[in-house]
Amino acid sequence: MKSFDVPVHYRSPLISSIKQQRKAQDKLKKDFTPTRIRIGTLEVVIARHFGFCYGVENAIEIAFRAVHENPGRRIYLLSEMIHNPQVNADLQAEGVTFIMDTYGNQLIPWEAISSEDVVIVPAFGTTIEIETLLQSKGIRIETYNTTCPFVEKVWNRSEKIGNDGYTIVVHGKPRHEETRATFSHSKQNAPTVVVNDMKEAVELAGYITGEKPAARFYEEFKGQYSRDFDVEKDLQKIGVVNQTTMLASDTQGIADFLKNVVRTRYNLDDEHLKARFADTRDTLCYATNDNQTAVTGMLEETADFALVIGGYNSSNTSHLVELCEEKLPTYFINHERCLVDADRVQHFNFHDKQEILTAGFLPERLPLTVMVTSGASCPDALVERVIERLALLTGNHAAMEQLQEQVADGTFLLN
Repeated sequence: MKSFDVPVHYRSPLISSIKQQRKAQDKLKKDFTPTRIRIGTLEVVIARHFGFCYGVENAIEIAFRAVHENPGRRIYLLSEMIHNPQVNADLQAEGVTFIMDTYGNQLIPWEAISSEDVVIVPAFGTTIEIETLLQSKGIRIETYNTTCPFVEKVWNRSEKIGNDGYTIVVHGKPRHEETRATFSHSKQNAPTVVVNDMKEAVELAGYITGEKPAARFYEEFKGQYSRDFDVEKDLQKIGVVNQTTMLASDTQGIADFLKNVVRTRYNLDDEHLKARFADTRDTLCYATNDNQTAVTGMLEETADFALVIGGYNSSNTSHLVELCEEKLPTYFINHERCLVDADRVQHFNFHDKQEILTAGFLPERLPLTVMVTSGASCPDALVERVIERLALLTGNHAAMEQLQEQVADGTFLLN
């Protein structure tokens, strides 16, 4: 896989060594068991796959290249580059200005932007409408377009099945940048509707079967369907694609459910079902899949609690939290400073979108076992700093320094 030029302070000698050793042991990526490292009386269980994915590293490389290639010019990002506060703050420190916030609210008026400015498209992509607007201003958006290739794959698949006469059902968070972009691209070629979760998929099924009055659809899915959507006609032939950072199992569950609804509605066997339901399993992002499967593998082990590291508005990270919460106490943090002291942890409850302070998170007994993973937009250096902080708070600072010395001199080996 391609190697990217990203700022060195995002890298971690310890995490790089772990990833390189695991890759050498498992070249085909078939082993999803976690990595275990002992740091004195602290044992850290690390997910097999975590951290920066291909799309994120590609976006970071392009964004920093845009800064370095354009001294003296105004440089804009359409919105957050990725959902990681450190990376976004670093870009802002380099003079990059955000045009919109993560929900599409305008921060800089379009009138203030001219053809002399540089505009970076974030990893989530953007809408056809914004692309057209920027092009009308003479801005070459392709120069610094960091749209993830796997997001573009979803767009291309949507275009293909849309041209084949299928309506597109997008499984995604309606307000998320990627879902807004995918919806915009999809509706150019086909009627499109967004479902947030299985609950909304069940409601949509009522319109496929005709059990619910068609008129109610336009209120129930307000803001989530394309213009001129005809609920009585456009749900007869469908295909499901997703926001790439959603839980892959949830997307597959929604697709399987809607497939069975269509099968029953039209009394179809497998062969004839293809004419009314498109197979879109190939749109699931490999990195999202790997990270989620790695967490599932990690959770087969036992531990006192889990730490999931990433931006609080990161969809893929929140889904890793969701998986961990089913098995053991889990703390969603975005920085090593969230481990306030040996008693308190500051963490994010993504269910109610509140940051909270919890006391007594570290058990008094030792040894201690902690599971650790991170989202696709989280730098490896941050993961190492969190482990370092854990070691300090558990009285294992000297053991952590010894481990880091072994990494530095090349003598650190996984068991």
